[in-house]
Amino acid sequence: MTVKTADLYDDLGEDIQSLSLQMQNLGGVEAFEGPIRTVRCFEDNALLKSVLSEPGEGRVLVVDAGGSLKRAVMGDMIAELARGNGWAGVVIFGAIRDREEIARTAIGVKALGSNPRKSTKTGAGEKDVTLTVDDVVFAPGKRLYSDADGILVER
Repeated sequence: MTVKTADLYDDLGEDIQSLSLQMQNLGGVEAFEGPIRTVRCFEDNALLKSVLSEPGEGRVLVVDAGGSLKRAVMGDMIAELARGNGWAGVVIFGAIRDREEIARTAIGVKALGSNPRKSTKTGAGEKDVTLTVDDVVFAPGKRLYSDADGILVER
């Protein structure tokens, strides 16, 4: 990513959304950007894995896991699957696991934290829906920018 979020915000101001929620940089790529796809799932990663199995084409998957830190919805194998399928990054409002391995994977990953407890696998959830987290609207197709300073999203 060549655009820094601080510079982009200076250029656009209130014409771009800024996530105030503090997310941890957990992937091997700190700065990433791309068009958004979304998944809403709670402590279950079957749908997330299904979407990341598709060609990413430089997109960013935004996952609303309900803010739960009780179960990880992504581990090292899914992160590697996403990288291999061309996803630019994954932003998870929830937990991951396999932190050390994900930190060595060449993909952007931001999440609230980690927990070694694995997810359920029922397939429950929704994909390609508009998500709102911390008053920021994550709509499929809108562009997300992420770096060490934070996350910005097109209005």
